[in-house]
Amino acid sequence: MGNKIIIVGGVAGGASAAARLRRLDERSSIILVERGEYISFANCGLPYYIGETIQERSKLLVQTVPGLSSRYQLDVRNLSEVTSIQREEKQVTIKNLRTGDIYTESYDYLILSPGAKPMVPDIPGLSESRNVFTLRNIPDTDRIKQYIEKKKPKQAVIVGGGFIGLEMAENLAEQGIQVTLIEMANQVMAPLDYEMASIVHSHLMEQGVRLILEDGVRAFHDGGSRIELSSGQLVSTDMTFLSIGVRPENVLAVESGLQVNERGGIRVNAHMQTSDPHIYAIGDAIEVNDYIHQSPAIIPLAGPANRQGRLVADHIYGKSSSYKGTLGSSIAKVFELTVAATGSNEKRLKQMKIPYQAIHIHPLSHAGYYPGAYPISLKLLFHPESGQIYGAQAVGADGVDKRIDVIATAIKGNLNVWDLTEVELSYAPPYSSAKDPINYAGYVASNILDGLVETVQWFEMNDLVSSGATLIDVREPSERGAGYIEGSINIPLNDLRSRLKDLPQNETLYVTCQVGLRGYLAARILTEHGFRVKNLDGGWKTYASVYKPS
Repeated sequence: MGNKIIIVGGVAGGASAAARLRRLDERSSIILVERGEYISFANCGLPYYIGETIQERSKLLVQTVPGLSSRYQLDVRNLSEVTSIQREEKQVTIKNLRTGDIYTESYDYLILSPGAKPMVPDIPGLSESRNVFTLRNIPDTDRIKQYIEKKKPKQAVIVGGGFIGLEMAENLAEQGIQVTLIEMANQVMAPLDYEMASIVHSHLMEQGVRLILEDGVRAFHDGGSRIELSSGQLVSTDMTFLSIGVRPENVLAVESGLQVNERGGIRVNAHMQTSDPHIYAIGDAIEVNDYIHQSPAIIPLAGPANRQGRLVADHIYGKSSSYKGTLGSSIAKVFELTVAATGSNEKRLKQMKIPYQAIHIHPLSHAGYYPGAYPISLKLLFHPESGQIYGAQAVGADGVDKRIDVIATAIKGNLNVWDLTEVELSYAPPYSSAKDPINYAGYVASNILDGLVETVQWFEMNDLVSSGATLIDVREPSERGAGYIEGSINIPLNDLRSRLKDLPQNETLYVTCQVGLRGYLAARILTEHGFRVKNLDGGWKTYASVYKPS
């Protein structure tokens, strides 16, 4: 006779676990209990249905109750809620939300996949506001869509600049709604570092989004039609969308005495077992290990949840599967830009006091002579001696997803920056360049580690120039018309050798160009002539993403 397995929650992790369990064993009794009506839906597609990019609501339903039940012989109980766990008896209490009936079910193994819920802070006036929404599931989506169709709002406020907030900003704006985005931090999209997020800031404003940073919501007034910010500023709105983060749904775990961390994530081991070996937990509700540093983290993403569901099923049936951690690869469409990241960002590395080196490059997405090439702004972080890759971020209109996915794979494969120079990627002019941006990043990083050049970062430059450092801009004079660093002197690269006698020899010289390449060439020329020199990493383009030219 097979096992009796109860799964709490569907969507990504729970549904994946159920399907894998059945593929491994035809005899087990598998019960999937889902509080909502829909057991498996494309929650990442919800903003695009609201924005009508996805036209048909049915497209959001990955699996229906009849479909999942019949294909995998599952006992699917939607609109039912597990209200408590009796660990000693190995049973759960279930409430049928249709009828109100309450009953118990025993289990051999219990899998918790409750997900995470949007954080809704206790803000004065919020409970009286009928035009404030969060987005987690199909019913939330229906409410938002019906409100837009009925009320036809002219202006909307989004509180929170994470992935969902930015996707909602785009989808509301494309319906002709004036969007104001409010973010308490100094940037949107936390996985990005500030200079990379600054590219997104500029694009949002170019698309007509009113961006308010370093400010929060103090109160809602007049039934939600006016928002008072922490700064005292008042913002008018017809509807508000809260997207300030998510919190693990951990009530069952906490009330049954399972271990959770200080942020509420359910603690699990490498096999996804909780502190009770007969109870597993997966998905957005759990604490995972950061793949690179093996430090505890909460990283709510659909891909890892699916993998965890599969892994749990394998472990229940005797496979020695273990979860190696979450890399945190993520991507979002923000109007005409693609924004993606993988691994650790600079903020995280500084927080952990880990030594690192950063580079910024701005290659084209494919061969420049073939139409439709767009620049990619790519940041790579790595160990300053071993070349171990810590993470990467990229922003651009085309080719971003491919490059971040390659770097994510490189991290998983334990490649270093020297290895990136040798990665052989497919090439044809419509798709890439003979020297792919991945190879280019490897060349730039390895040049630093091999001692061919030293770099200086964008945030160091102003202080250096103001303290009297010599900064040489090796671009052509015509290029400086679009902006330049105050205090720099202009010596075009082709004139540099003839101007060496004009340069001070008893100090470190700094060089800059548009994106860093000519600066590197200038640094090599100057180094070969006995000068101490540092190249501005990423050139004017990286610097200007933060310090906008007037």
